[in-house]
Amino acid sequence: MSRPQEPHRPFLSFGNPFRMISPKGSYLSPKLLALLNTFEETLAGRIKKLKPEGREDVLRLSWMRFAMETLCGIHTDIKSLITALELPVCDWDEKWIDVYLDNSVKLLDICIAFSSEISRLKQGHLFLQCVLHNLGGASSKQFVRARSSLDGWRQHIASKNPRLDNCFCVMDGLVQTLDLPKIKNSSKGKVLMRAMYGVKVVTLLVCSIFAATFSGSAKRLIDLKVPETYLWAEAFADLQTFVNTESRSICSSGSVTVLKELEAVDSGVKKLYPIVQDGADPVEAEVLQDSTSDLGESSEKLSQGLDLLAKEVDRFFQIVLTGRDALLCNLRIGGNISDQVRANKNVEGPTVR
Repeated sequence: MSRPQEPHRPFLSFGNPFRMISPKGSYLSPKLLALLNTFEETLAGRIKKLKPEGREDVLRLSWMRFAMETLCGIHTDIKSLITALELPVCDWDEKWIDVYLDNSVKLLDICIAFSSEISRLKQGHLFLQCVLHNLGGASSKQFVRARSSLDGWRQHIASKNPRLDNCFCVMDGLVQTLDLPKIKNSSKGKVLMRAMYGVKVVTLLVCSIFAATFSGSAKRLIDLKVPETYLWAEAFADLQTFVNTESRSICSSGSVTVLKELEAVDSGVKKLYPIVQDGADPVEAEVLQDSTSDLGESSEKLSQGLDLLAKEVDRFFQIVLTGRDALLCNLRIGGNISDQVRANKNVEGPTVR
């Protein structure tokens, strides 16, 4: 049974951030302009490479892993830019610090939610291993065990992860912070805020796609409208339109799963289940063997893909965490850290095994 078409979220526009952070009459030195252009050109290149080659690559673990690798690269780029700007933390406006710390803890929460879902999917692999083990023999008792494991896998995959619901709320909060603080007297600050806008927009898009993939619903996909003044705006719009359109199409198809590797496993389970349920006669023995082999191959691809994705999510978590820790450390050295900032220091790490 197909699901009703889910409504599209409206494009979210926040005025013209370029005008907001580079008001009329402002001036950027050739050095600052070169740093900004280099950052934005690099960001545009990363976004272009992130666009899947074809429809079949959307919502696939290999693409999701590359997307997380791209986020790691982008967040590393912003760290390098901050260093090149030679803008000491003591010169940061308090509003910038508040936004940075708030955004970073939200990103850490999102990583934890994704890690939790990856861990849950990996636990489902245990059911499949039991199925394959029991189908190695031909006794009726083993068939009963295999059927029980198949039922267990179906129930496990159909269950929901409450952390993902919280993830959507966190992303909504990040969207609200795209309205950047106004910069008045700092050219370096304008460059920093403009670059951070790009980082946040791309991060939000990727996280939105991940959440839609894991939840099987495109209802909460985010559409962001970026002003054309950014060198990466066209590449971003192209990526967002392509991936969001395909994601909505896949999610509205009525499938239990939308992740491609998980869908392949589910298809194998559906082929195998009737044979295991009724018992395989001599005529179906070859069909059973082929179906078991196919399920083993698809489940192994899923498991390996989840392992690789988990590593990239954890790497992204560590990049965000170390950047946050570095800022907090510099604030302490400068004697400019509040009790509230200290309270935000303790963050739970992702737990993917």
